[in-house]
Amino acid sequence: MLSTHILASGISCIVALVVLSRLTRGRRVYPLPLPPGPPPLPLFGNALQLDTKRPWLTYTAWGKTYGKIIHSSIFGIDLIIINSETVARELLDRRSANYSTRPVIRTNELAGVDFNTVLLPYGETLRRHRKIFHQVLRAEVSVSHYEMYSRHANELVINLLDAVSDPQHQTETYAASLIMAVTYGYNAHGHEDPFLSRARELFDIGQRIVSPEKGALFTAFPFLEKLPLWCFGGAFSLIGRCRELAQQLLNEPFNEVKAQMANGIASHSLVADFLSQAHDDADEDTMKAVALTGYMVGMDTVSRYLSNPASYFDVPQSAAALQIFLLAMVLYPDIQVRARAEIDQAVKHDKMPCLDDRASMPYLDAILREVLRWYPIVPLGIPHATSNDDVYDGYFIPKGAMVMVNQWALSRDEDIFPDASRFDPSRHLTVDGTLKDPFVNHFAFGHGRRICPGRWFAESSLWTAAAAILAVLRIDHAKDSNGNKFEVKPEFTTGTAIHPEPFQCSFEIVNAARERRLRATMNSN
Repeated sequence: MLSTHILASGISCIVALVVLSRLTRGRRVYPLPLPPGPPPLPLFGNALQLDTKRPWLTYTAWGKTYGKIIHSSIFGIDLIIINSETVARELLDRRSANYSTRPVIRTNELAGVDFNTVLLPYGETLRRHRKIFHQVLRAEVSVSHYEMYSRHANELVINLLDAVSDPQHQTETYAASLIMAVTYGYNAHGHEDPFLSRARELFDIGQRIVSPEKGALFTAFPFLEKLPLWCFGGAFSLIGRCRELAQQLLNEPFNEVKAQMANGIASHSLVADFLSQAHDDADEDTMKAVALTGYMVGMDTVSRYLSNPASYFDVPQSAAALQIFLLAMVLYPDIQVRARAEIDQAVKHDKMPCLDDRASMPYLDAILREVLRWYPIVPLGIPHATSNDDVYDGYFIPKGAMVMVNQWALSRDEDIFPDASRFDPSRHLTVDGTLKDPFVNHFAFGHGRRICPGRWFAESSLWTAAAAILAVLRIDHAKDSNGNKFEVKPEFTTGTAIHPEPFQCSFEIVNAARERRLRATMNSN
């Protein structure tokens, strides 16, 4: 067997030859200047200048020097970084025909997760996926899920109050069980449910493997795919396990619904509705991909999967969003008090708020808009790609460029969000207290033809959970045995999708009548 030293030397020689060939290769001449950006290094481009854990911070810093739209490159691949919502709306919304496809990121294919709807190039397969999503998750159909939202949200409240595990696990279980019920008619059995455990393992592996920056390496040097994956160390050695998990998650819950239908015991769900009609095998494969994408979008990988590209989901992950909500309520108790007062004014003292009461609670909607702004869950959004050359503001944007909306920069635009690091729901309200902009228009849901088709489901499930929690519980600092509060700071994970680091908090009943009603309802079901 070759020694590690000899193997490393051989790989170095191959890389050196490829570097030499690329350095001597002519570069395309553009008719206009590219958007401004940092000077690239030969071959590597700007790869060595990035904060690899938090690249959105690097892009935001570059934006202060070079402007709202900047050009970067990684191993010869053009990246266009958008640091302004105005620019994002102009290019991705108004010119969506040219900005609706996705870049080919080889790590997605290597990891076996390229089935994901959000990763698909623009074309017929994507249109079939989105048509199915639209049929089940559009605004009008979302109304039919109101009772389901409330049932799961009420269970979340009791679980937070009685929990032996941390609230992060409870929010993950809420998000996952709700989307599982809609997608497969499946009732998840707590945080350690086997399906949820496999999904979580896939997410954890996928977050470390899949990103545009890592994918660019394999695109620039295709020969790397021929090398044993253990050569790259770390999570790359788990790509085989990632593919195995993806296949299990595609097939097992789908086949379970088929078996239940054969026995006449299947619950109403997206997959059951599909299987009740006649389809060929190709359509069945499509449905498997749609169903698993829907599941992953609805739970937290999201916040930790394929990485926004973790996720590559155009939707804010429900579990991560709920965790940010709880964090904000601990750190800003005055906001929590105001939100609870709004709920108490809108509904009777012993009644739980529901989506029918939502119009009377604009401040709660403002809180949730601020949750998505304060710490964008997928800070770099989902990368788009240009189908043809384009020109914007005198700058040339080449065909095939990877276009990324830096949601972190959008969230920190001081012209729109003064004192941007502060959590302030009032910034989303008009002088007379109405919401400035509908929740579903939030930049966290994406842009153009790739805007999240499940955004109504996502925002309704998030609203229902937050309203139920505030109606019954006070969220506060946890305390030690001496009554001293544990310090809580807004610290977040790294990676392409982020969520709060585990933090301690406590839950106290502030409305016993509602709490009794919840327990009575749960015991009667």
